[in-house]
Amino acid sequence: MSSHTPPPGKLNIDHIAHFVPHIDTAGTALTQAGFTLTPFSEQSHRLEPGGPLRPAGSGNRCVMLREGYLEFLTPTGDTGIAHQLRSAIQRYTGVHLIALGTTTPEADHARLARQGFKPLPAVALQREIGTESGTDTARFTVVRVPPGTMAEGRIQYCQQHTPQLLWQPRWLDHPNRARGLAAVIICVADPQEAAQRYARFLGLLAQVSGSQWRIDTQRGSLLFVTPDEIKQQLGLVAPALPWIAGYVLTSDNLATTRSVLTAAQCDVRETESGQLLLQWPGDVGGIVLFQQTGNTLPALAK
Repeated sequence: MSSHTPPPGKLNIDHIAHFVPHIDTAGTALTQAGFTLTPFSEQSHRLEPGGPLRPAGSGNRCVMLREGYLEFLTPTGDTGIAHQLRSAIQRYTGVHLIALGTTTPEADHARLARQGFKPLPAVALQREIGTESGTDTARFTVVRVPPGTMAEGRIQYCQQHTPQLLWQPRWLDHPNRARGLAAVIICVADPQEAAQRYARFLGLLAQVSGSQWRIDTQRGSLLFVTPDEIKQQLGLVAPALPWIAGYVLTSDNLATTRSVLTAAQCDVRETESGQLLLQWPGDVGGIVLFQQTGNTLPALAK
């Protein structure tokens, strides 16, 4: 079992994805902020087992972390997937996808069906990926629900069949010392409703502490907050509701993270809890909260 995939029957936060209109502009911002990026890769898929391989109409670059990763996805063609990306970007540029890592997509599909989410047939995705000795094919199985079923965005399951091709050592070290994807911040009108709906979707327990609803996976958490909370605690105004506002990343050296972001003249400031709040420029969208590796994940503090 790879350290990047959860044990059978467990889930983790495998990755999130920004939907971005211009991958080159987003890539420049990411590099300036101290992230190491993978090369651009076009995506393709099989709509049925054994069926023909077709262009998905999308492509990506990724930030591979030691725990999870960040995907930056852009439309490249005239397909259903590309139209979904463009429609989401019209709402806001930023995070529109949360992928739950799994090794049992068939069981996840069955649970979604039992819970009334009407999952679509599992899709086999693949993309060519460079290695230090040539080219190989990264493969994934994805379980999705119909668009709009989860108003927050594309909430899906992802089984990594070739994790060794994604998490290549040459891509895991970042000048800003980012290490892992610790949480996703979801801004909604009714956190209790959203958390309990996600609990049914995931087969996990929704917990509340004060006004903070959350769901913890084997690795990584979902945090549900209101627009008032995110404005009061982080000074941010939601561009739309619901809004996947951003995520929490761990850093192996928060002082280095601060130095790199400051030197790059990023929009960054320290919160009262000692985290660093990075606001991405408009062509990336959303926020990042950096915290020191090993620190307990706070609720959502000033």
